[in-house]
Amino acid sequence: MSKLDRLDIKQLRVFQALIREENASKAAHQLGLTQQAVSEHLKKLRDVFDDRLFVRKTNGFVPTPFAKELSIGVDKLLLDFRLLLSPNTFSPEKASGTFVISATDYAQQIVLPALIAKLRKQSPNLKLIVRDFEIDKLHELMVSGKVNLAIACPDHIPDSYPMVKLFEEHHVCVASASSTISQKMSQTTPTLAEIASYPTIIASPSRPNFKGSIDDWFSQFGLKRNIVVSAPCFSIVPMYLETTDSIAFLPSRAIKGLDIVTIPLEQSPDSFDVIAAWHPRYNDDPLQKWVISLLELE
Repeated sequence: MSKLDRLDIKQLRVFQALIREENASKAAHQLGLTQQAVSEHLKKLRDVFDDRLFVRKTNGFVPTPFAKELSIGVDKLLLDFRLLLSPNTFSPEKASGTFVISATDYAQQIVLPALIAKLRKQSPNLKLIVRDFEIDKLHELMVSGKVNLAIACPDHIPDSYPMVKLFEEHHVCVASASSTISQKMSQTTPTLAEIASYPTIIASPSRPNFKGSIDDWFSQFGLKRNIVVSAPCFSIVPMYLETTDSIAFLPSRAIKGLDIVTIPLEQSPDSFDVIAAWHPRYNDDPLQKWVISLLELE
């Protein structure tokens, strides 16, 4: 009997669930199977592909390198089967399941409120998970199918991923209105050297370090910033500014309505794009296409 004859769709669905959950019990629950049935399907898969596919770890499994590569083709194959069995036009109001978005806290504030409102109105049976953007894990999360869509900057996205530009953004230098820095700056425009010397608060959402997104821009002028606080998200920075005599560079749309002042600069950092990206496997997924179409482009 050929390998093709020994393989069926249910086994591939079990494989996909194990890739995403990395846990036999969770995979069984997702598929409505017993854990024993999942184990039996996994045994058959290992025999067909002549690979362990998953290695046991505490509380679950870790996919082998071969399994990770195989998952891309399996996802595409199962998507093709779903399209084959659902030839009718995609209907948002009938859509169900879970859609997962990975987004920076900036995107969660600026991009997602409008998108979530549309999703709830047009597809009430679709559930949405929003998770923090993890630069170092993004590719793994996308490949495993644990994330459907990422909203961030292009620099954080693998080159092979399709993406769409949402809008252009730029950083502005800000400080608390009550700070001595803002009071001094209201009388004169500071030099870039002065700006670099001021105590600075940065947001480093994915990596807890003192590397800011515009450090390279300052280095072009031979300057190194005086970074004294690294925060885990943009939204908390204005509160830190209120209690310290410091400055920060924040995306312009993130400061609207806040009680902080903008400090004029001799020169400003380059603008940057905010984009939405996805794994190529979802190029033909009707749900994916529809969600992307709801994003507001400028």
